Amino acid sequence: MISQKEKLKQMYKEVKEKNIKFIVMTGGVLSGLGKGVALASIGSLISNDLKKVPIKCDGYLNYDPGTLNPVEHGEVFVLDDGSEVDMDFGHYERFLNITCNGKQNLTMGKIYKDIIDLEREGKFLGKTVQLIPDVTNFIQQSIFSIALSQKADVVLLEIGGTIGDIENELYFFAVKEMARYLKSNIFNVHLTYVPEILGGEQKTKPAQTSLEKVFHRGLQPDVVLCRSKKRIDASCEDKLGVFSGLSSDKIISAEDVKNIYEIPLNFKKQNLDDIVCDSLQVPKNQDFDVFKEKVEKITTNHKNSKIKTIGICGKYTKINDSYASVIEAINHASTFFDTKTIVKCIDTENVDSETLEQIDGFIVPGGFGNRGVDGKINIIKYARENKKPFLGLCYGLQLAIIEYAKNVLNIKECNSTEIDSKTPNPIIKILPNQDLNLLGGTMRLGAYEACLLKGSKVFSLYNSDKVSERHRHRYEVNPEYHKHLEDDHFVVSGKSPDGSLVEFIELKDHPFFVATQSHPELKSRIVNAHPLFVGFLKAVNL
Repeated sequence: MISQKEKLKQMYKEVKEKNIKFIVMTGGVLSGLGKGVALASIGSLISNDLKKVPIKCDGYLNYDPGTLNPVEHGEVFVLDDGSEVDMDFGHYERFLNITCNGKQNLTMGKIYKDIIDLEREGKFLGKTVQLIPDVTNFIQQSIFSIALSQKADVVLLEIGGTIGDIENELYFFAVKEMARYLKSNIFNVHLTYVPEILGGEQKTKPAQTSLEKVFHRGLQPDVVLCRSKKRIDASCEDKLGVFSGLSSDKIISAEDVKNIYEIPLNFKKQNLDDIVCDSLQVPKNQDFDVFKEKVEKITTNHKNSKIKTIGICGKYTKINDSYASVIEAINHASTFFDTKTIVKCIDTENVDSETLEQIDGFIVPGGFGNRGVDGKINIIKYARENKKPFLGLCYGLQLAIIEYAKNVLNIKECNSTEIDSKTPNPIIKILPNQDLNLLGGTMRLGAYEACLLKGSKVFSLYNSDKVSERHRHRYEVNPEYHKHLEDDHFVVSGKSPDGSLVEFIELKDHPFFVATQSHPELKSRIVNAHPLFVGFLKAVNL
Protein backbone atom coordinates (compact mmCIF):
# COMPACT_ATOMS: atom_id res chain seq x y z
CA MET A 1 0.00 0.00 0.00
CA ILE A 2 1.41 3.41 -1.02
CA SER A 3 1.81 5.91 1.82
CA GLN A 4 0.14 9.32 1.75
CA LYS A 5 3.61 10.89 1.63
CA GLU A 6 4.59 8.88 -1.46
CA LYS A 7 1.27 9.72 -3.09
CA LEU A 8 1.99 13.43 -2.62
CA LYS A 9 5.48 13.03 -4.14
CA GLN A 10 3.98 11.44 -7.24
CA MET A 11 1.48 14.29 -7.52
CA TYR A 12 4.25 16.90 -7.30
CA LYS A 13 6.08 15.12 -10.09
CA GLU A 14 3.00 15.11 -12.31
CA VAL A 15 2.18 18.77 -11.57
CA LYS A 16 5.72 19.75 -12.54
CA GLU A 17 5.65 17.65 -15.70
CA LYS A 18 2.41 19.28 -16.79
CA ASN A 19 3.81 22.72 -15.90
CA ILE A 20 0.69 23.78 -13.99
CA LYS A 21 0.81 27.37 -12.72
CA PHE A 22 -0.69 28.60 -9.44
CA ILE A 23 -1.85 32.10 -8.49
CA VAL A 24 -2.34 32.17 -4.71
CA MET A 25 -4.51 34.88 -3.13
CA THR A 26 -4.24 35.65 0.59
CA GLY A 27 -5.81 38.46 2.59
CA GLY A 28 -4.95 40.52 5.64
CA VAL A 29 -6.26 43.05 8.19
CA LEU A 30 -9.94 42.08 7.94
CA SER A 31 -12.29 39.80 6.05
CA GLY A 32 -14.60 40.87 3.26
CA LEU A 33 -11.97 42.83 1.32
CA GLY A 34 -12.82 41.01 -1.91
CA LYS A 35 -10.18 38.31 -2.37
CA GLY A 36 -12.46 36.28 -4.61
CA VAL A 37 -13.40 39.10 -6.95
CA ALA A 38 -9.76 40.28 -7.06
CA LEU A 39 -8.55 36.78 -7.99
CA ALA A 40 -11.33 36.40 -10.56
CA SER A 41 -10.28 39.75 -12.01
CA ILE A 42 -6.67 38.61 -12.30
CA GLY A 43 -7.89 35.40 -13.95
CA SER A 44 -9.81 37.43 -16.53
CA LEU A 45 -6.52 39.06 -17.62
CA ILE A 46 -5.03 35.66 -18.55
CA SER A 47 -5.59 34.04 -21.96
CA ASN A 48 -8.90 32.24 -22.42
CA ASP A 49 -7.01 29.59 -24.38
CA LEU A 50 -5.70 28.32 -21.03
CA LYS A 51 -7.79 26.17 -18.69
CA LYS A 52 -8.27 28.32 -15.58
CA VAL A 53 -9.46 26.41 -12.51
CA PRO A 54 -10.47 28.29 -9.31
CA ILE A 55 -10.09 26.60 -5.91
CA LYS A 56 -11.42 28.21 -2.72
CA CYS A 57 -10.08 27.07 0.67
CA ASP A 58 -12.39 27.97 3.56
CA GLY A 59 -11.36 27.55 7.20
CA TYR A 60 -14.76 26.90 8.77
CA LEU A 61 -15.73 23.42 10.00
CA ASN A 62 -19.04 23.36 8.14
CA TYR A 63 -18.92 20.73 5.41
CA ASP A 64 -20.17 23.38 2.98
CA PRO A 65 -21.92 26.77 3.28
CA GLY A 66 -25.35 25.28 2.58
CA THR A 67 -26.63 25.73 6.14
CA LEU A 68 -25.05 29.16 6.74
CA ASN A 69 -27.21 32.27 7.11
CA PRO A 70 -26.78 34.51 4.01
CA VAL A 71 -26.69 37.63 6.20
CA GLU A 72 -23.63 36.21 7.98
CA HIS A 73 -21.83 34.66 5.04
CA GLY A 74 -23.43 36.01 1.86
CA GLU A 75 -25.52 34.01 -0.56
CA VAL A 76 -25.02 30.29 -1.08
CA PHE A 77 -23.97 29.71 -4.67
CA VAL A 78 -25.24 26.51 -6.31
CA LEU A 79 -23.41 24.74 -9.14
CA ASP A 80 -24.71 22.51 -11.93
CA ASP A 81 -23.61 19.41 -10.03
CA GLY A 82 -25.79 20.40 -7.06
CA SER A 83 -22.95 21.53 -4.81
CA GLU A 84 -23.58 24.43 -2.44
CA VAL A 85 -20.43 26.51 -2.46
CA ASP A 86 -19.00 29.86 -1.37
CA MET A 87 -20.39 32.93 -3.13
CA ASP A 88 -16.96 33.67 -4.61
CA PHE A 89 -17.67 30.93 -7.14
CA GLY A 90 -20.26 33.31 -8.56
CA HIS A 91 -17.44 35.76 -9.27
CA TYR A 92 -15.29 33.03 -10.79
CA GLU A 93 -18.04 31.80 -13.11
CA ARG A 94 -19.19 35.29 -14.10
CA PHE A 95 -15.74 36.81 -14.69
CA LEU A 96 -14.19 33.78 -16.39
CA ASN A 97 -17.31 32.47 -18.15
CA ILE A 98 -16.71 28.95 -16.82
CA THR A 99 -18.64 26.27 -14.94
CA CYS A 100 -17.16 24.99 -11.67
CA ASN A 101 -17.80 21.87 -9.59
CA GLY A 102 -18.18 21.27 -5.87
CA LYS A 103 -14.77 19.69 -5.39
CA GLN A 104 -13.21 23.10 -6.04
CA ASN A 105 -14.53 24.42 -2.72
CA LEU A 106 -12.41 22.97 0.09
CA THR A 107 -13.47 23.49 3.68
CA MET A 108 -11.75 22.33 6.85
CA GLY A 109 -14.94 20.39 7.54
CA LYS A 110 -14.42 18.40 4.34
CA ILE A 111 -10.68 18.03 4.96
CA TYR A 112 -11.09 16.69 8.51
CA LYS A 113 -13.88 14.33 7.48
CA ASP A 114 -11.74 12.89 4.67
CA ILE A 115 -8.73 12.58 6.97
CA ILE A 116 -10.75 10.66 9.58
CA ASP A 117 -12.23 8.41 6.88
CA LEU A 118 -8.71 7.62 5.62
CA GLU A 119 -7.53 6.89 9.15
CA ARG A 120 -10.47 4.53 9.72
CA GLU A 121 -9.55 2.74 6.48
CA GLY A 122 -5.97 2.28 7.69
CA LYS A 123 -4.49 4.47 4.95
CA PHE A 124 -1.96 6.03 7.36
CA LEU A 125 -0.38 2.62 7.95
CA GLY A 126 -0.92 2.72 11.72
CA LYS A 127 1.02 5.97 12.22
CA THR A 128 -0.09 8.86 14.39
CA VAL A 129 -2.11 11.31 12.28
CA GLN A 130 -0.92 14.90 12.88
CA LEU A 131 -1.95 18.32 11.65
CA ILE A 132 1.57 18.79 10.29
CA PRO A 133 2.51 17.03 8.07
CA ASP A 134 -0.48 14.72 7.54
CA VAL A 135 -3.33 17.23 7.22
CA THR A 136 -1.21 19.80 5.37
CA ASN A 137 -0.02 17.09 2.98
CA PHE A 138 -3.60 16.06 2.39
CA ILE A 139 -4.54 19.67 1.61
CA GLN A 140 -1.82 19.73 -1.04
CA GLN A 141 -3.07 16.42 -2.41
CA SER A 142 -6.60 17.81 -2.61
CA ILE A 143 -5.45 20.88 -4.52
CA PHE A 144 -3.32 18.84 -6.92
CA SER A 145 -6.07 16.29 -7.44
CA ILE A 146 -8.43 19.04 -8.60
CA ALA A 147 -5.78 20.62 -10.84
CA LEU A 148 -4.80 17.32 -12.45
CA SER A 149 -8.30 15.90 -12.89
CA GLN A 150 -9.47 19.12 -14.56
CA LYS A 151 -6.33 19.39 -16.69
CA ALA A 152 -5.69 22.90 -15.42
CA ASP A 153 -3.14 25.21 -16.99
CA VAL A 154 -3.58 27.84 -14.29
CA VAL A 155 -5.03 27.29 -10.82
CA LEU A 156 -6.55 30.31 -9.06
CA LEU A 157 -6.10 29.37 -5.39
CA GLU A 158 -7.89 31.54 -2.83
CA ILE A 159 -7.18 31.12 0.88
CA GLY A 160 -10.31 32.30 2.65
CA GLY A 161 -10.42 34.37 5.82
CA THR A 162 -7.70 36.64 7.14
CA ILE A 163 -4.08 35.80 7.76
CA GLY A 164 -3.67 35.15 11.48
CA ASP A 165 -7.00 33.31 11.77
CA ILE A 166 -6.42 29.98 13.47
CA GLU A 167 -8.91 28.35 11.08
CA ASN A 168 -6.76 28.81 7.97
CA GLU A 169 -3.26 28.19 9.37
CA LEU A 170 -3.00 24.73 7.81
CA TYR A 171 -3.80 26.16 4.38
CA PHE A 172 -0.97 28.67 4.73
CA PHE A 173 1.45 25.93 5.71
CA ALA A 174 0.36 23.87 2.70
CA VAL A 175 0.89 26.85 0.37
CA LYS A 176 4.35 27.41 1.86
CA GLU A 177 5.25 23.82 1.02
CA MET A 178 3.90 24.24 -2.50
CA ALA A 179 5.99 27.38 -3.00
CA ARG A 180 9.08 25.54 -1.77
CA TYR A 181 8.78 22.82 -4.40
CA LEU A 182 7.08 24.58 -7.31
CA LYS A 183 9.00 27.88 -7.03
CA SER A 184 8.59 29.91 -10.25
CA ASN A 185 5.26 28.24 -11.04
CA ILE A 186 3.62 29.96 -8.08
CA PHE A 187 2.64 33.63 -8.01
CA ASN A 188 1.65 34.99 -4.59
CA VAL A 189 -0.79 37.88 -4.26
CA HIS A 190 -1.59 39.46 -0.90
CA LEU A 191 -4.67 41.67 -0.58
CA THR A 192 -4.52 44.08 2.34
CA TYR A 193 -6.27 47.20 3.57
CA VAL A 194 -5.11 50.82 3.60
CA PRO A 195 -7.56 52.86 5.71
CA GLU A 196 -8.04 56.61 5.76
CA ILE A 197 -8.19 58.63 8.96
CA LEU A 198 -9.88 62.00 9.46
CA GLY A 199 -8.67 64.37 6.78
CA GLY A 200 -8.17 61.67 4.17
CA GLU A 201 -4.67 60.60 5.18
CA GLN A 202 -3.93 57.01 4.16
CA LYS A 203 -2.24 54.81 6.76
CA THR A 204 -0.12 51.78 5.86
CA LYS A 205 0.47 50.36 9.34
CA PRO A 206 -2.37 47.75 9.12
CA ALA A 207 -1.00 46.63 5.75
CA GLN A 208 2.51 46.38 7.16
CA THR A 209 1.21 44.24 10.03
CA SER A 210 -0.57 41.85 7.67
CA LEU A 211 2.55 41.59 5.49
CA GLU A 212 4.61 40.81 8.57
CA LYS A 213 2.21 37.92 9.29
CA VAL A 214 2.67 36.70 5.71
CA PHE A 215 6.46 36.73 6.07
CA HIS A 216 6.19 34.96 9.43
CA ARG A 217 4.47 32.08 7.64
CA GLY A 218 7.27 31.73 5.14
CA LEU A 219 5.50 33.35 2.18
CA GLN A 220 6.78 36.16 -0.03
CA PRO A 221 4.15 38.10 -2.01
CA ASP A 222 4.98 38.85 -5.63
CA VAL A 223 2.35 41.59 -5.67
CA VAL A 224 0.51 43.51 -2.93
CA LEU A 225 -3.03 44.69 -3.65
CA CYS A 226 -4.06 47.67 -1.53
CA ARG A 227 -7.78 47.92 -0.86
CA SER A 228 -8.73 51.53 -0.18
CA LYS A 229 -11.38 54.18 -0.70
CA LYS A 230 -9.33 55.98 -3.31
CA ARG A 231 -6.16 55.26 -5.25
CA ILE A 232 -3.22 54.91 -2.89
CA ASP A 233 -0.71 57.73 -3.08
CA ALA A 234 2.98 57.51 -4.00
CA SER A 235 4.18 57.72 -0.40
CA CYS A 236 2.09 54.63 0.51
CA GLU A 237 3.48 52.77 -2.49
CA ASP A 238 7.01 53.62 -1.39
CA LYS A 239 6.44 52.58 2.25
CA LEU A 240 4.86 49.27 1.33
CA GLY A 241 7.46 48.69 -1.37
CA VAL A 242 10.25 49.07 1.16
CA PHE A 243 8.46 46.94 3.74
CA SER A 244 7.62 44.12 1.27
CA GLY A 245 10.86 44.25 -0.71
CA LEU A 246 8.91 44.89 -3.93
CA SER A 247 9.30 47.61 -6.52
CA SER A 248 6.59 50.27 -6.43
CA ASP A 249 4.99 48.99 -9.65
CA LYS A 250 4.09 45.79 -7.78
CA ILE A 251 2.16 47.70 -5.12
CA ILE A 252 -1.21 47.75 -6.85
CA SER A 253 -4.07 50.06 -5.94
CA ALA A 254 -7.41 48.29 -5.49
CA GLU A 255 -9.57 51.30 -4.74
CA ASP A 256 -13.37 51.40 -4.59
CA VAL A 257 -15.16 51.25 -7.94
CA LYS A 258 -18.80 51.80 -8.90
CA ASN A 259 -19.22 48.21 -10.03
CA ILE A 260 -17.00 45.16 -9.52
CA TYR A 261 -16.44 44.65 -13.25
CA GLU A 262 -14.26 47.74 -13.31
CA ILE A 263 -11.70 45.93 -11.12
CA PRO A 264 -9.98 44.04 -13.99
CA LEU A 265 -9.85 47.28 -15.99
CA ASN A 266 -8.22 49.02 -13.03
CA PHE A 267 -5.67 46.21 -12.67
CA LYS A 268 -4.88 46.28 -16.37
CA LYS A 269 -4.23 50.04 -16.26
CA GLN A 270 -1.57 49.30 -13.63
CA ASN A 271 -0.03 46.59 -15.85
CA LEU A 272 -0.90 43.79 -13.46
CA ASP A 273 -1.55 41.52 -16.45
CA ASP A 274 2.03 42.05 -17.62
CA ILE A 275 3.42 41.39 -14.14
CA VAL A 276 1.49 38.15 -13.61
CA CYS A 277 1.78 36.74 -17.12
CA ASP A 278 5.48 37.56 -17.50
CA SER A 279 6.26 35.97 -14.14
CA LEU A 280 4.35 32.75 -14.88
CA GLN A 281 5.22 32.80 -18.59
CA VAL A 282 1.61 32.54 -19.74
CA PRO A 283 -0.14 34.59 -22.47
CA LYS A 284 -2.44 37.51 -21.73
CA ASN A 285 -6.13 37.58 -22.60
CA GLN A 286 -6.42 38.78 -26.19
CA ASP A 287 -10.24 38.79 -25.96
CA PHE A 288 -10.36 41.20 -23.04
CA ASP A 289 -11.92 43.96 -25.18
CA VAL A 290 -15.23 42.01 -25.31
CA PHE A 291 -15.37 42.07 -21.51
CA LYS A 292 -14.25 45.70 -21.45
CA GLU A 293 -17.04 46.81 -23.81
CA LYS A 294 -19.71 45.33 -21.52
CA VAL A 295 -18.17 47.00 -18.46
CA GLU A 296 -18.00 50.37 -20.22
CA LYS A 297 -21.67 50.02 -21.13
CA ILE A 298 -22.60 49.54 -17.46
CA THR A 299 -20.38 52.49 -16.48
CA THR A 300 -21.97 54.70 -19.15
CA ASN A 301 -25.46 53.76 -18.01
CA HIS A 302 -24.58 54.79 -14.44
CA LYS A 303 -24.24 58.37 -15.75
CA ASN A 304 -27.59 58.48 -17.53
CA SER A 305 -30.31 60.80 -16.27
CA LYS A 306 -33.06 58.30 -17.12
CA ILE A 307 -33.36 56.00 -14.09
CA LYS A 308 -35.21 52.74 -13.50
CA THR A 309 -35.45 51.29 -9.99
CA ILE A 310 -35.66 47.55 -9.40
CA GLY A 311 -36.91 46.27 -6.05
CA ILE A 312 -35.44 43.03 -4.70
CA CYS A 313 -38.01 42.02 -2.12
CA GLY A 314 -36.87 39.73 0.69
CA LYS A 315 -35.89 39.39 4.33
CA TYR A 316 -32.08 39.16 3.98
CA THR A 317 -31.66 42.87 3.26
CA LYS A 318 -28.97 43.80 5.83
CA ILE A 319 -26.22 43.12 3.29
CA ASN A 320 -26.42 43.10 -0.52
CA ASP A 321 -24.26 39.95 -0.62
CA SER A 322 -27.37 37.99 0.35
CA TYR A 323 -28.68 38.61 -3.18
CA ALA A 324 -25.35 39.07 -5.00
CA SER A 325 -26.17 36.90 -8.02
CA VAL A 326 -29.56 38.57 -8.55
CA ILE A 327 -27.94 42.00 -8.44
CA GLU A 328 -25.22 40.92 -10.90
CA ALA A 329 -27.78 39.39 -13.27
CA ILE A 330 -29.57 42.77 -13.30
CA ASN A 331 -26.25 44.47 -14.08
CA HIS A 332 -25.58 42.07 -16.94
CA ALA A 333 -29.02 42.63 -18.46
CA SER A 334 -28.75 46.41 -18.03
CA THR A 335 -26.06 46.54 -20.76
CA PHE A 336 -28.86 46.11 -23.33
CA PHE A 337 -30.61 49.34 -22.32
CA ASP A 338 -29.69 53.02 -22.20
CA THR A 339 -30.94 53.66 -18.69
CA LYS A 340 -29.39 53.81 -15.26
CA THR A 341 -30.63 50.80 -13.31
CA ILE A 342 -30.75 51.18 -9.53
CA VAL A 343 -31.31 48.20 -7.24
CA LYS A 344 -33.23 48.78 -4.02
CA CYS A 345 -33.50 45.98 -1.44
CA ILE A 346 -36.95 46.03 0.15
CA ASP A 347 -37.39 44.48 3.59
CA THR A 348 -40.67 42.59 3.25
CA GLU A 349 -41.31 42.79 6.97
CA ASN A 350 -41.67 46.58 6.63
CA VAL A 351 -43.37 47.47 3.35
CA ASP A 352 -45.23 50.72 2.71
CA SER A 353 -47.21 51.85 -0.32
CA GLU A 354 -45.02 54.91 -0.86
CA THR A 355 -41.97 52.70 -1.39
CA LEU A 356 -43.80 50.45 -3.84
CA GLU A 357 -44.89 53.41 -5.95
CA GLN A 358 -41.22 54.33 -6.50
CA ILE A 359 -40.32 50.89 -7.91
CA ASP A 360 -40.41 50.20 -11.66
CA GLY A 361 -40.04 46.42 -11.45
CA PHE A 362 -40.18 43.82 -8.69
CA ILE A 363 -38.11 40.69 -8.08
CA VAL A 364 -39.03 38.24 -5.31
CA PRO A 365 -35.96 36.01 -4.93
CA GLY A 366 -35.38 32.70 -3.19
CA GLY A 367 -35.83 32.37 0.55
CA PHE A 368 -36.95 30.14 3.39
CA GLY A 369 -39.49 30.27 6.20
CA ASN A 370 -42.51 32.44 6.92
CA ARG A 371 -40.82 35.64 8.10
CA GLY A 372 -41.69 38.46 5.70
CA VAL A 373 -44.02 36.25 3.61
CA ASP A 374 -47.09 38.50 3.96
CA GLY A 375 -45.06 41.44 2.65
CA LYS A 376 -43.87 39.42 -0.34
CA ILE A 377 -47.41 38.30 -1.20
CA ASN A 378 -48.69 41.88 -0.94
CA ILE A 379 -45.92 43.05 -3.27
CA ILE A 380 -46.75 40.32 -5.79
CA LYS A 381 -50.42 41.35 -5.67
CA TYR A 382 -49.42 44.99 -6.16
CA ALA A 383 -47.27 44.10 -9.20
CA ARG A 384 -50.05 41.96 -10.71
CA GLU A 385 -52.85 44.46 -10.22
CA ASN A 386 -50.82 47.54 -11.22
CA LYS A 387 -49.23 45.90 -14.28
CA LYS A 388 -45.73 46.34 -12.88
CA PRO A 389 -43.06 43.97 -14.27
CA PHE A 390 -42.52 41.05 -11.89
CA LEU A 391 -39.94 38.25 -11.82
CA GLY A 392 -40.28 35.48 -9.24
CA LEU A 393 -37.34 33.25 -8.41
CA CYS A 394 -37.83 29.94 -6.57
CA TYR A 395 -39.80 31.01 -3.47
CA GLY A 396 -41.04 33.88 -5.63
CA LEU A 397 -42.82 31.39 -7.90
CA GLN A 398 -44.42 29.58 -4.98
CA LEU A 399 -45.70 32.79 -3.41
CA ALA A 400 -46.96 34.09 -6.77
CA ILE A 401 -49.04 30.93 -7.13
CA ILE A 402 -50.39 31.27 -3.58
CA GLU A 403 -51.32 34.93 -4.20
CA TYR A 404 -53.13 34.15 -7.47
CA ALA A 405 -54.88 31.09 -6.05
CA LYS A 406 -56.17 33.06 -3.06
CA ASN A 407 -57.11 36.34 -4.68
CA VAL A 408 -58.13 35.32 -8.20
CA LEU A 409 -59.02 31.63 -8.23
CA ASN A 410 -60.69 31.93 -4.82
CA ILE A 411 -59.07 28.77 -3.43
CA LYS A 412 -59.68 29.52 0.23
CA GLU A 413 -56.97 29.03 2.88
CA CYS A 414 -54.47 27.72 0.36
CA ASN A 415 -50.87 27.98 1.41
CA SER A 416 -47.48 26.30 1.50
CA THR A 417 -46.90 23.71 4.20
CA GLU A 418 -43.63 25.55 4.84
CA ILE A 419 -45.72 28.53 6.01
CA ASP A 420 -48.70 26.69 7.47
CA SER A 421 -48.23 22.97 8.09
CA LYS A 422 -51.97 22.53 8.72
CA THR A 423 -53.31 24.36 5.66
CA PRO A 424 -56.42 22.63 4.25
CA ASN A 425 -55.27 23.43 0.71
CA PRO A 426 -51.53 22.67 0.50
CA ILE A 427 -50.95 24.15 -2.94
CA ILE A 428 -47.21 24.09 -2.20
CA LYS A 429 -45.78 21.15 -0.29
CA ILE A 430 -42.52 19.52 0.61
CA LEU A 431 -40.93 17.03 -1.74
CA PRO A 432 -41.77 13.46 -0.69
CA ASN A 433 -38.10 12.44 -0.47
CA GLN A 434 -37.04 15.26 1.85
CA ASP A 435 -35.58 14.38 5.26
CA LEU A 436 -35.78 17.42 7.53
CA ASN A 437 -33.67 15.62 10.14
CA LEU A 438 -30.70 16.10 7.81
CA LEU A 439 -30.65 19.67 6.44
CA GLY A 440 -27.26 19.85 4.72
CA GLY A 441 -27.19 18.94 1.02
CA THR A 442 -30.64 17.33 0.99
CA MET A 443 -32.64 19.83 -1.07
CA ARG A 444 -33.36 19.62 -4.77
CA LEU A 445 -30.00 20.97 -5.87
CA GLY A 446 -28.23 21.64 -9.16
CA ALA A 447 -29.18 21.68 -12.83
CA TYR A 448 -32.55 20.29 -13.92
CA GLU A 449 -34.16 20.34 -17.36
CA ALA A 450 -37.52 21.95 -18.09
CA CYS A 451 -39.79 21.73 -21.12
CA LEU A 452 -41.29 25.08 -22.17
CA LEU A 453 -44.72 25.69 -23.64
CA LYS A 454 -44.51 26.83 -27.26
CA GLY A 455 -45.99 30.28 -27.72
CA SER A 456 -45.36 31.29 -24.12
CA LYS A 457 -43.30 34.31 -23.06
CA VAL A 458 -40.53 32.16 -21.56
CA PHE A 459 -40.37 30.13 -24.78
CA SER A 460 -39.79 33.33 -26.75
CA LEU A 461 -37.21 34.62 -24.26
CA TYR A 462 -35.17 31.42 -24.24
CA ASN A 463 -35.91 30.76 -27.94
CA SER A 464 -36.02 27.08 -27.08
CA ASP A 465 -38.48 24.45 -25.90
CA LYS A 466 -35.96 22.93 -23.47
CA VAL A 467 -33.78 24.68 -20.90
CA SER A 468 -31.58 23.72 -17.97
CA GLU A 469 -31.48 25.84 -14.82
CA ARG A 470 -30.06 25.43 -11.31
CA HIS A 471 -32.31 24.72 -8.32
CA ARG A 472 -32.13 24.99 -4.54
CA HIS A 473 -35.38 24.25 -2.70
CA ARG A 474 -37.39 21.64 -0.80
CA TYR A 475 -40.97 22.57 -1.71
CA GLU A 476 -42.85 22.15 -5.01
CA VAL A 477 -46.21 23.05 -6.50
CA ASN A 478 -48.52 20.26 -5.39
CA PRO A 479 -49.35 18.14 -8.49
CA GLU A 480 -52.91 17.70 -7.18
CA TYR A 481 -53.52 21.41 -7.85
CA HIS A 482 -51.97 21.71 -11.33
CA LYS A 483 -55.34 21.40 -13.07
CA HIS A 484 -56.92 24.00 -10.76
CA LEU A 485 -54.37 26.73 -11.49
CA GLU A 486 -54.71 27.55 -15.16
CA ASP A 487 -57.42 29.88 -16.38
CA ASP A 488 -57.69 32.45 -19.19
CA HIS A 489 -54.84 34.50 -17.69
CA PHE A 490 -52.59 32.12 -15.70
CA VAL A 491 -50.26 29.85 -17.69
CA VAL A 492 -47.99 27.04 -16.53
CA SER A 493 -45.37 27.70 -19.18
CA GLY A 494 -42.74 25.16 -18.15
CA LYS A 495 -42.71 21.75 -16.50
CA SER A 496 -40.25 19.00 -15.72
CA PRO A 497 -39.79 16.50 -18.60
CA ASP A 498 -42.21 14.05 -16.97
CA GLY A 499 -44.77 16.81 -16.37
CA SER A 500 -44.90 16.28 -12.62
CA LEU A 501 -43.23 19.52 -11.49
CA VAL A 502 -44.06 23.14 -12.31
CA GLU A 503 -40.93 25.02 -13.44
CA PHE A 504 -42.30 28.26 -14.98
CA ILE A 505 -45.50 30.27 -14.75
CA GLU A 506 -46.65 33.53 -16.37
CA LEU A 507 -49.67 35.75 -16.77
CA LYS A 508 -51.24 36.80 -20.04
CA ASP A 509 -52.32 40.41 -20.53
CA HIS A 510 -49.51 41.67 -18.31
CA PRO A 511 -46.34 43.54 -19.41
CA PHE A 512 -44.16 40.95 -17.66
CA PHE A 513 -45.28 38.57 -14.94
CA VAL A 514 -42.98 35.53 -15.00
CA ALA A 515 -41.78 33.21 -12.26
CA THR A 516 -39.55 30.17 -12.19
CA GLN A 517 -38.88 27.48 -9.60
CA SER A 518 -35.19 27.73 -10.51
CA HIS A 519 -32.40 30.24 -9.86
CA PRO A 520 -31.53 31.61 -13.32
CA GLU A 521 -29.43 34.35 -11.74
CA LEU A 522 -26.73 31.74 -11.04
CA LYS A 523 -26.04 31.22 -14.75
CA SER A 524 -25.97 34.86 -15.88
CA ARG A 525 -22.66 36.21 -17.21
CA ILE A 526 -21.51 39.71 -18.10
CA VAL A 527 -20.73 38.49 -21.63
CA ASN A 528 -23.93 36.41 -21.76
CA ALA A 529 -26.78 38.05 -19.84
CA HIS A 530 -29.63 35.75 -18.82
CA PRO A 531 -32.70 36.03 -21.12
CA LEU A 532 -35.21 36.16 -18.25
CA PHE A 533 -33.49 39.20 -16.76
CA VAL A 534 -33.14 40.82 -20.20
CA GLY A 535 -36.85 40.30 -20.82
CA PHE A 536 -37.71 41.64 -17.37
CA LEU A 537 -35.65 44.82 -17.84
CA LYS A 538 -37.05 45.28 -21.34
CA ALA A 539 -40.53 45.41 -19.81
CA VAL A 540 -39.29 47.82 -17.14
CA ASN A 541 -37.89 50.12 -19.83
CA LEU A 542 -41.02 50.19 -22.00
